[in-house]
Amino acid sequence: MNAVPDALPRTAGELRAAGYSPRPIAREIHDNLLAALREGRDAWPGIVGFSRTVLPQLERALLAGHDVVLLGERGQGKTRLLRTLAGLLDEWTPVIEGSELGEHPLEPITPASIRRAAELGDDLPVAWRHRSERYTEKLATPDTSVGDLIGDVDPVKVAEGRSLGDPETIHFGLVPRAHRGIVAINELPDLAERIQVALLNVMEERDIQVRGYTLRLPLDVLLVATANPEDYTNRGRIITPLKDRFGAEIRTHYPLDVESEVAVVRQEADLVAEVGEPLLEVLARFVRNLRESPVIDQRSGVSARFAVAAAETVAAAALRRAAITGEDPAVARPVDLDAVPAVLRGKVEFEPGEEGREVEHLVHLMRRAIAETARERFAGLDLRPLSDAVADGHLVATGERVPGAEVLAALPELPVLHEVAQRAGVSADEPAGRIAAAVELALESLFLARKLAKDSDEHTTVYGQ
Repeated sequence: MNAVPDALPRTAGELRAAGYSPRPIAREIHDNLLAALREGRDAWPGIVGFSRTVLPQLERALLAGHDVVLLGERGQGKTRLLRTLAGLLDEWTPVIEGSELGEHPLEPITPASIRRAAELGDDLPVAWRHRSERYTEKLATPDTSVGDLIGDVDPVKVAEGRSLGDPETIHFGLVPRAHRGIVAINELPDLAERIQVALLNVMEERDIQVRGYTLRLPLDVLLVATANPEDYTNRGRIITPLKDRFGAEIRTHYPLDVESEVAVVRQEADLVAEVGEPLLEVLARFVRNLRESPVIDQRSGVSARFAVAAAETVAAAALRRAAITGEDPAVARPVDLDAVPAVLRGKVEFEPGEEGREVEHLVHLMRRAIAETARERFAGLDLRPLSDAVADGHLVATGERVPGAEVLAALPELPVLHEVAQRAGVSADEPAGRIAAAVELALESLFLARKLAKDSDEHTTVYGQ
């Protein structure tokens, strides 16, 4: 966050003279989104795979001024998408200095601020709030109370001498404190139904009710939420009156193609070693195979976080192997994919009756992903010279204790190896580890096509006739 610019007005009088007039949050987002669309700017940085599906629906909802609920399985980027909404707010917005709810200096709404504005007039002090402070996020949990969201009577303020009926005895909750901002509620169905009822007035009448008080606060908030479709019947549900108050219900989805899946992994994964594009494609196809497999419980979904964790696991395996062999730089090879099924099997839900076969299913789907990636990468390339060389006695050993240079040294000089490396995006003058990664992918594809045999023990894998 940058420092508040010195040129901004510091009193209500200066603010009025500068032409700052109150603008509803829906209008502010509407204007800024339209400006981004007209200028061709990306209004949704970091969001991958939604440009033709989810984002147009969301943009239409925001232009209409609607509250929005995003509906989709876990790990589809719903929360990430909601957080980008803050980028559609003005960078700086004026508030009454010291006000509890961040009210506009020219439009106070609480009794205390209205009184201050009347007493001080044009001298009412103005502070400036950054847009990042105007986005409020709450994870809905079963123990969330009405006081957390809306507010409750503050016994300390009552003890100070105020009467119990005084509106200034209220301790405001999360929603009123987000006045002139965005409130995001994650996993909305997890809120108890009686707590959801407390949001009805906020969404329709734009005011709040606390215990016995009739407190009319013209709140200005944009309420957005996320939900999992299974939650409607599993852990909870969104009550019908609340669903009716959302102007738009938008379905999210997992990436629709391999390229988008790879882009998500590239963006989100914190890789401790180099993982080449072919191996990221393998992992992307692996995750897509999981989402289509009948042995996986598709109701719970296979999160994009699985692909990210898989890439980080492969990178970690490469780094460990490099530390053992002394290879530099650490570059992931297909042998490192073996670490994924055992480590990540707990991140997916299997159908009943598959107990004990989880790793077997994951290994099978990983091999399918390797075969599909190799077929795509090496389409039209004749790999028979490579298989013939191995069959003639040039056995190739790989594993966690075998550096890339040894993999390449086991093979004679073959023109097809240069083609294999080129198809994998590697040039001949690059480190041996990168070239070995491409060669291993070709060898594994020959094994999966039954052109080569493979013998494995705890540390070493040997490709042979």
